[in-house]
Amino acid sequence: MKPTRASTWVRRREKRERAGEEAERVAELLEELVALMEAGVTAEAAWGYLREFSAHPLAGLVGAGIAAGERTADAVARAAGAWAVERRSGATARSRSPADVSPTADASWTVLTAIWRVADVAGAPMAPTLRRLADALRDRAETERDVHVALAGPRATAQLVSWLPVVGMVLAVVMGVDLVGTLTGSAVGWALLGAGVLLLVVGRRWMRTLLLRAHPGFDVPGLRHDLIATALSGGVGVPSALAMCDEACSALKVLGDDRAEVARILSLAQRAGAPAADLLRSGAARARRHRRMQGRTAAAALAVRSMLPLGACVLPSFMLLGVAPVVLSIISSTVAAL
Repeated sequence: MKPTRASTWVRRREKRERAGEEAERVAELLEELVALMEAGVTAEAAWGYLREFSAHPLAGLVGAGIAAGERTADAVARAAGAWAVERRSGATARSRSPADVSPTADASWTVLTAIWRVADVAGAPMAPTLRRLADALRDRAETERDVHVALAGPRATAQLVSWLPVVGMVLAVVMGVDLVGTLTGSAVGWALLGAGVLLLVVGRRWMRTLLLRAHPGFDVPGLRHDLIATALSGGVGVPSALAMCDEACSALKVLGDDRAEVARILSLAQRAGAPAADLLRSGAARARRHRRMQGRTAAAALAVRSMLPLGACVLPSFMLLGVAPVVLSIISSTVAAL
């Protein structure tokens, strides 16, 4: 069964909430992994322990891959891909379109794959790298929650107000108005019905679009900064670090276009003789703070912007479908009585 637009919108909202939860779960898993590695356990053995004791199913997938003889980086990549396929298959089994399951919903594991791949190739210290990634994912999850809370009011208002025209039509029927006959019995009635329905549809879609645009997105800001900083911490040169980052970007498709900012930071580090890795990590933290403020600002602005579809579409639709038929019915009755 093909999903309706309304159900698709609801699932998109649910995916946003799940994205924050998934980032939090991956961060918890990484923190356990880092704790084991800092205690002297190898990465392969740590994944084996997590396979046995962790509740996250992907820990089992990675641990099983390592037990079967895969390299850790390959096992992580395979597990992330298998998880994405499983989620799409589950969505299809529940009569949902595979397109409804956004690939960005699995961005947390895709990001882990990218970081692990670069750290493995560059020979960078794995534990500090994974700890910074866990912090970034927690920051993303917190941003998701902040924006979700900020959007709760505007979302509830949009849903309530969008039903006003329907409520007006019900009230007209309760008042004894022959709503169907009034709207379909004359050219004026048909004009009221067509204009009212059109305004209602436009208003609801307008409000949905505003809600969708107010969300900050699924990606992890500053990830390109972190990838290059990770490669540099492994002792490779800047050209090699950029090449590793580009390879991860093209293979996994999880990064935004922040090349200009990365180039600026690298030029600054070269000119000043400062450690580029530290400047890049500072830039990554700045990008995440900016994303959080951007999300909060968009959510706050939505409370005002939602008044536009309300005043331009929903309220006129309420007048056309709920009030005008009553007036038209009274006028028709009066004329018929004369």
